[in-house]
Amino acid sequence: MNTKQLQEEILTLKKQNDVTILAHYYQTIEVQEIADFVGDSLGLSRTAKEKANKYIIFAGVDFMAETASIINQDKHVLIPNYESCCPMAAFLTPEMVRDYKLKYPELPVVVYVNSTASVKAESDICCTSSAAVEIVDKISKEFEVNTVLFGPDANLADYAEQISGIKCLKMPEHGHCYVHSEINTEHIKIAQKKHPKAKLLVHPECIREVRELADFVGSTAQMYNKVKNSSHEENEFIIGTEEGLIERMAQDFQHKNFYLAKDKMICYNMKKHNLELVKYLLENLDDKAFEVKVPPEIAKRAIKPIEKMLDFS
Repeated sequence: MNTKQLQEEILTLKKQNDVTILAHYYQTIEVQEIADFVGDSLGLSRTAKEKANKYIIFAGVDFMAETASIINQDKHVLIPNYESCCPMAAFLTPEMVRDYKLKYPELPVVVYVNSTASVKAESDICCTSSAAVEIVDKISKEFEVNTVLFGPDANLADYAEQISGIKCLKMPEHGHCYVHSEINTEHIKIAQKKHPKAKLLVHPECIREVRELADFVGSTAQMYNKVKNSSHEENEFIIGTEEGLIERMAQDFQHKNFYLAKDKMICYNMKKHNLELVKYLLENLDDKAFEVKVPPEIAKRAIKPIEKMLDFS
């Protein structure tokens, strides 16, 4: 069966079963095309609460499906491949957060939404990559301190500290996203030499030296909107994030040209989902092996820092 036929079968099954499919920007374009909504992790979870049906298929990594489950305890959240985990989220455990809190009891705990539900449950507030600076600034004022605990991404912590002026103690020191942290200044120089007129857009999960070379630093959704709102003259972009976003933008903005900051910027865990798995789920919606259900006691604690983030953003 070719891709187009498979997509058509999925769309038919989705309609018959009243299922909402969410896909992150880092999914393959084939998966993005059959989704009801495409976006970044938190935006998709909020969409799920506002617009999703009883069953949600979330094509993303595990923490994204967990966040959707926390916000939508009354719905069934399914993930096409339950092995799709986030290596960055794995850097920080709830036990580690509790240890940091014992060591620094006066400091607020900020955790990136790219973290597990059990880690969120130990935090004072969550943040997105787009709102990290704002969150760090506001929570430090609420606690009347000039330092916060921040995890699990050390580069995002560095970015929040650099822009806000608030000290961010990293939990842990070297947590990172392997896709973004592997970009270095040499990659950027090579890309800019090849495409001297291109604007450089990078994710705040990149190292500081790369961020400081960029024309724009922002989340996946912010980069997408930066291109969407760019002038007609701005038609070349070097993108410093996972290649799935470029595929999306190349399809949506066909009059503009996009180049990766380095070769093979692939989140292999994101790419573990495919159309065949989505079709299987649509045919087996009650297969518990693929359901992501955050326990109520964890969800009850984890929803508080998420809601606080939404209030602050």
